[in-house]
Amino acid sequence: MKKIAVIVASVLLVASCQKPDSTFTKKSGITNLFIELTDAPGNYDQVNIDVEQVRVRLGDSTWRDLNTNAGIYDLLVLQNGVDTLIVNDSISKGLFITQLRLILGDNNTVMVDSVIYPLKVPSSSQSGFKIQFADSLQADSLNITLDFDAEKSVHQVGQKEEYILKPVLKATK
Repeated sequence: MKKIAVIVASVLLVASCQKPDSTFTKKSGITNLFIELTDAPGNYDQVNIDVEQVRVRLGDSTWRDLNTNAGIYDLLVLQNGVDTLIVNDSISKGLFITQLRLILGDNNTVMVDSVIYPLKVPSSSQSGFKIQFADSLQADSLNITLDFDAEKSVHQVGQKEEYILKPVLKATK
């Protein structure tokens, strides 16, 4: 009886030390896509953008809305290695991304000298902002960083205290 208990315990010990079958831990044929947002320093107190949607254009010219963490993000807290995840989605491997688009809502603001001003964003809710990026989805995961440049993106209009946003950003892997 003791021999059987020792054999059973040995088998259980060996089985518990083996690595799990990888087919259960990741889906084949899928690329996990992660998009993070970061910013270069700007001469403002805050630059708040209302992210509504991130889209990708695939090689067959179709657009796909990605699973986007919509919300208002202060770009100026996303500096010096700080970023935030705005997309966590999965796309079939083998597809080709030809372009990204960032669609912003109406709740964009800029704070200058402790005063908050509306930040107008021309055509953001219709077509979004085009971001040059192309990549083939071959790996199990793809991390993309959208690097926003608030200093170059925010413009004061004339002598008025009116501001517009013309995003200057780049996407990198």
